Amino acid sequence: MIKVINLVGARPQFIKASALSKAFRASSEFDEILVHSGQHYDVKMSDVFFKELGIPEPKYNLNIGSDSHGAQTGAIMSALERVFETEKPDVLVVYGDTNTTLAGALVASKLGVRIAHVEAGLRSYNYSMPEEINRKLTDALSSWLFCPSDDSIANLMKEGIGKLPAQYSPSHPCVLNTGDIMLDVAMEMGEQVNDRPAELKTLPSNKPYALLTLHRNFNTDDISRLRSILTGVAQLAEDYPVVFPVHPRTASKIPSDIMELLQEESCLFLAPLSYRGIVGMLKHAGVVITDSGGLQKEAYYFKKGVVIPRAESEWEEIVATGSAILTDANGQKLNEVAREFLSNPPTKFPELYGDGRSAARMLNAILKGF
Repeated sequence: MIKVINLVGARPQFIKASALSKAFRASSEFDEILVHSGQHYDVKMSDVFFKELGIPEPKYNLNIGSDSHGAQTGAIMSALERVFETEKPDVLVVYGDTNTTLAGALVASKLGVRIAHVEAGLRSYNYSMPEEINRKLTDALSSWLFCPSDDSIANLMKEGIGKLPAQYSPSHPCVLNTGDIMLDVAMEMGEQVNDRPAELKTLPSNKPYALLTLHRNFNTDDISRLRSILTGVAQLAEDYPVVFPVHPRTASKIPSDIMELLQEESCLFLAPLSYRGIVGMLKHAGVVITDSGGLQKEAYYFKKGVVIPRAESEWEEIVATGSAILTDANGQKLNEVAREFLSNPPTKFPELYGDGRSAARMLNAILKGF
């Protein structure tokens, strides 16, 4: 039996891990050890996702919490190393590009444990983003690189990481286009969520609304960027309702005058949403405004135009379709693009991310490696 540590720590990872955990538990070939780093420790950002997505309670919760990037990564490494010494796993599965991801990859590589990186090959080429460093280093250390799209495979080939066709050994990492595991979960949840969310009862039902999320540190920590972005949002809210589930980090950063301006307009502030909640909001939204990589894709799955207040995206293929537009911190452009999407929604959404059966492909690839 192959012993696998399935490592999570943040909201997008809980969603991705739910599909893979379900597949591990259904297989007689794997013994899954679920580990939660505690990087997202707020109940609304963590516990609710486990309950809602049917993820079993983690065997280990490292309870790391928030800190600087270096301190957080180091703390996860120290705690995780003890878990490895106890469990002696054959494989570590990590997701995306968080500090949890990098910490896990570093510990596993030093202990000779093979790494499967889910969502490998993404690149923004913005090296001021901690996520870009995390994902590149993790790719370089991984034995299985599970790519969600052809573009992510092309990035790895350009960097000389991995081999095609795949050779299943640590010296020749396996690079596969598995499709996007987020799609596995989104398709299942989308079938369950159909009604207009109850939180929207105060909004006019005859007007399309914008769904807004902001959490990237380069947007929340730079007051001039945050002010420009949210000023554009306030201009949009003069005519269209804006639904804003506020990330805890962002809530503490919004200047008081901008908060008052948003409250004066049709901006509905909400606490962070569960995955079921965000899918419900997506299905009924007219446009999505987000700096989140995960939400860009989720919006694409539900055929929504996306306004991205960043200078680049990890999901260049979405931008190439015209259904997503980069506005950086230009609030005026954000307002204009969002209005255009609300009045003329995009209609072209080619299949970019597979068929919703990514988890099965990942399990089969790991099995072949043994």
